[in-house]
Amino acid sequence: MPMDNGSCHRYCVYGIEIASDSPLALPQYSHDTLGHLECLQTPAPIFQQAIDTIVFESRSDSWYRHAVVRDGSTYVAWDLIGEFLVAADGRRIVCRRAAGCSAESFQVYMLGQAISFALVQQRFEPLHATVVVVNDQAVAFLGGHAFGKSTLAACFLEAGYRLLTDDLLNLQESRDGIRAYPGPPRIKLFPGIARRFLGAIADGVEMNPDTNKLILPIDEHRSCSRPVPLKAIYSIAAPHDASRRHDLTIEILSPRRAFMALVSGAFNRTLTGRQRLTRQFGMMARVTDLVPVKTLVYPRALDRIEEVRDTVLDDLRRDVGIARSSPDIALAMLG
Repeated sequence: MPMDNGSCHRYCVYGIEIASDSPLALPQYSHDTLGHLECLQTPAPIFQQAIDTIVFESRSDSWYRHAVVRDGSTYVAWDLIGEFLVAADGRRIVCRRAAGCSAESFQVYMLGQAISFALVQQRFEPLHATVVVVNDQAVAFLGGHAFGKSTLAACFLEAGYRLLTDDLLNLQESRDGIRAYPGPPRIKLFPGIARRFLGAIADGVEMNPDTNKLILPIDEHRSCSRPVPLKAIYSIAAPHDASRRHDLTIEILSPRRAFMALVSGAFNRTLTGRQRLTRQFGMMARVTDLVPVKTLVYPRALDRIEEVRDTVLDDLRRDVGIARSSPDIALAMLG
C-alpha cells in the first residue's frame, strides 16, 4: 500500500509496517513485514462527521465506545485517552489524542485495542497473550485482563529472559510451524510488581486515570525485536479458579480443549461475521495442531511467583521435539 507523504516515520510492530505522521515508541522498520498500516493524527471535526449518524454498541455510561460506520470503518474511543477510526480494510487508522493524555498512554491504546481492529480486518487473529523468549523460542501466557500475564513475564525478565510482547500476540504459519512477532518494547505493571522485578519505576507513566498501573519501557537488552518460533502456550487459569487451589499444576490440553482455550483467548471479540469466524476457527485449529497448549494453574501469591516461573522452565525442558519452527522462517498470527 502506498504511504501518505506526511507519514514520515516508519516502524515495525507485530510484524506490521507502520507509517506514522508522528513519532512512536517503536523499533524502526528493519525487515520484511506481513502487512502495512498508516497512522495519522486528525482533528476532532473529522470524528464528529463520522459518528453523527451512528448508534453505539457499548453502554452509554461506559468510558469505552465503539461502533461500525456506514463505510465499514470502525470507530473506537476511550474517555480521557482519545478516539480512533479504523478503515474497513484495516490499512489506515486516523486518531486524536485527548487533551491531558500522555503520549505513552495514548500509544498503549492505539497499539493494543485500536490496532487489533486493523489486524483482524487484514485477516490476522490477535491473541490476548504476553510472551517471553526462552532459548530463542517464544513462550506465551494466554489469559484475560488481570490474569497475571504481565506479572509472570516480569518474573522471567528478572531472571534474565527477554520480553517479546505484552498483551497482544500476532502469529503466522509457514510450512515449518508457527512464529510469534514482537510487540512494543514496554510492559504494564502495578508499582509494587515493577519495583520487585524490574528494580525501579522512575520511567513509568500511568496507563489511565482510573488505575495506578504503569507503562514501563523495556530496554533492548531485556526485549526481543525479531520474530521467533513459538514453543508452547500456557493458558493461565482465571484468578477466582486458582484462588481455591494451593498447588501449582501444568496440564497439556486435548485438541478440543486447546482449541477452545485459543478461541476464548482472542484479543478482539467485537468484530464478528461468518468470514471472520471461519478464518479464526481455521487458524486456531492450525495452532492447536502445531503448538502444545497447556493449562497453568497457580495460587495468586506473590511469594510463589518464582516457583511458578521455575515450574514452567522445568516443563519446557521436559518437552522433546516440540519446537518445529526453523529460526529463519518468518511467521505471524495474533495475539
